[in-house]
Amino acid sequence: MKRRLKKIFLTIVFILSIMMFALAIFVSNIIDLNGDKVVYLALDNEYHEKGFNIKYLNDDSFDVKITGDVDNTKVGEYKIKYETDVFGIKIKNYRTVEVVDEEAPTIELENGSDIKICAKDKYVEDGYKASDNYDGDLTDKVKVTEKDDVVIYKVSDSSGNSVEVRRYLDRNDTEKPELVLKGNSTYNIVVGAKFNDPGYDVKDNCSQDVDVKVEGIVDTSKTGSYELKYTAVDESGNATEVKRHVRVYEKEKYINNTGIIYLTFDDGPTSYSTPKILDILKKKNIKATFFVINHESSTNYLIKREYDEGHTVGLHSYTHNYKEIYSSKANFYNDMKKISDKVEGITGKKSLIIRFPGGSSNTISRKYQKGIMTELTSEVKSLGYRYYDWNVDSNDAGGAKNSDDVYRNVINGLKPNRSNIVLMHDFAKNDKTIGALEAIIDYGLANGYRFDKIDITTSMINHKVNN
Repeated sequence: MKRRLKKIFLTIVFILSIMMFALAIFVSNIIDLNGDKVVYLALDNEYHEKGFNIKYLNDDSFDVKITGDVDNTKVGEYKIKYETDVFGIKIKNYRTVEVVDEEAPTIELENGSDIKICAKDKYVEDGYKASDNYDGDLTDKVKVTEKDDVVIYKVSDSSGNSVEVRRYLDRNDTEKPELVLKGNSTYNIVVGAKFNDPGYDVKDNCSQDVDVKVEGIVDTSKTGSYELKYTAVDESGNATEVKRHVRVYEKEKYINNTGIIYLTFDDGPTSYSTPKILDILKKKNIKATFFVINHESSTNYLIKREYDEGHTVGLHSYTHNYKEIYSSKANFYNDMKKISDKVEGITGKKSLIIRFPGGSSNTISRKYQKGIMTELTSEVKSLGYRYYDWNVDSNDAGGAKNSDDVYRNVINGLKPNRSNIVLMHDFAKNDKTIGALEAIIDYGLANGYRFDKIDITTSMINHKVNN
């Protein structure tokens, strides 16, 4: 009897076990996840929960608790847990969210991906920067290799994303040498004077030694126009050519003659005074000299008119700022080049006739650099310039109060036994000079004087240098 009861008991236990096992299997599948159990989420993208279904049973009768956080700013694996209670059995299910970095790093090449380099030179790195959306600065992790004039840059981030960029080295040298003449490109010298070629400066992007060939001669024993041609050729065969023109002329005209009047006007052009002065000169058929400075571009046509009507356009200053131009020789020459370039751009002709601001005898330059006028007056002549002061001052920029004063100052300063260079101005509203000009011309013509414009053959009138 006992054996039979034990057998029945074991049978019941077995059946209950089977039933519990079946129940466990049944309830374990109750929480059915929507979507994939493993979700791959790109870095910085927002995670959206897809939810679940309760199989076989009424969803509303179960309270499912969802726990777990996903940090979408940090690469990693995150677990979402779904949990409920069925017939006293804890039921759980899990979803795995993997936050992944799928964006490759970037590499920026300084100075671009195409680099010109001399044939014999070793490439010197121009620089680069590597960065990643997740890892930040990866510059120190970039691997650089060079092969067959290609520089390869490669880097990977912590997620295994990689990038490769290339820089290409162009060793084909097509850049011409830089050949710059010392001194001026145009010289005017008198017959019998000595001409010393100031030479040149040459440099090249690749070649250390650049061959420069100079062709042509200057025969200062006779008048004529001479050309010197300078040709620089680098190792790659690139050539640069520049020319210097030298004009040899007869001794200064009127050097033994007298009774010449050179009317000169400083500080123009201005829209009020210059046209009136030009009209008077045209009416009287007189040529004059204008030492110009920089004004607004709207008056450029007046410089062109001066030139077209046969007057000499000389160089005075670009700024007429004593402090700026006399603080160093470099500043002076820079100022002179700017006004020279402007005049040449308007007239098509380079002017080598100059007048120092304040004249060569000025003392204001001492305030800015001692001895500068002594150096400049010597140097400008060696550079081919001719500078002109004056020996008759109309004083229209000084004590002259009216046209009568200007007239008297000029005619009282004229001397028949010399060349007379008259200082006047065509600054704005200079009615004093405009009103006196025709009478000055009439006086000169009536008293046997001749009028002329300054050119390179005109004998220079120079003041005593005081600095």
